[in-house]
Amino acid sequence: MADDRYQTILLFGAPGAGKGTQGKILATIPGFFHMSTGEMFRNIDINSDIGKIFYSYSSRGELVPDDVVIRLWSQTIHAYTTLGIYKPRADMLILDGLPRNVAQARLMHKYINVLKIIHLKCDDKEEMIKRLARRALKENRPDDAREDVIRRRWDVYERDTFPVLNHYSKDLVTEVSAVGAPALVLSKVLDAVAPIQDKHFKNPLVAENK
Repeated sequence: MADDRYQTILLFGAPGAGKGTQGKILATIPGFFHMSTGEMFRNIDINSDIGKIFYSYSSRGELVPDDVVIRLWSQTIHAYTTLGIYKPRADMLILDGLPRNVAQARLMHKYINVLKIIHLKCDDKEEMIKRLARRALKENRPDDAREDVIRRRWDVYERDTFPVLNHYSKDLVTEVSAVGAPALVLSKVLDAVAPIQDKHFKNPLVAENK
């Protein structure tokens, strides 16, 4: 491929839209590699240099600077390639959770070539808030089930993350309703991403062996 950046599809949407669910399902299909930045943050090694910087901010309840977040992400994705977990020439990167704002989108431009953005859309904000609360209780995270916490996450999304859509060309964005059974949503997501994978990777199982 002429572009040495990671060939990427962004899963985009409000909290509770199902980005993680769709990413995990796509990851079971050959030729897709799902990276959840939420899991990256939860699994960070706080004894590493970047981990210590990250923890110095988060432990004080402060926002981690965008350049630190992107450095952590770039080191993590590089480690995945070194270990052979992610094969950039064979796998389409499905990125879930980044960029979270326009500044991060600009910083990530040198690393990723965004081929498609799947915007998982739900216009019923109150239903999404209920969905988040149910999920938090199911996953035994009662603090995340608090309505004030959920609404604060939504405020951050609307203020900082939603404008990211306007940073990219409208031609890259495909809107998919987040309402309905995961399989139904998946069928619409695949309609959008399968042609992208086929165009850029052809047969990923063959490419992997080159």
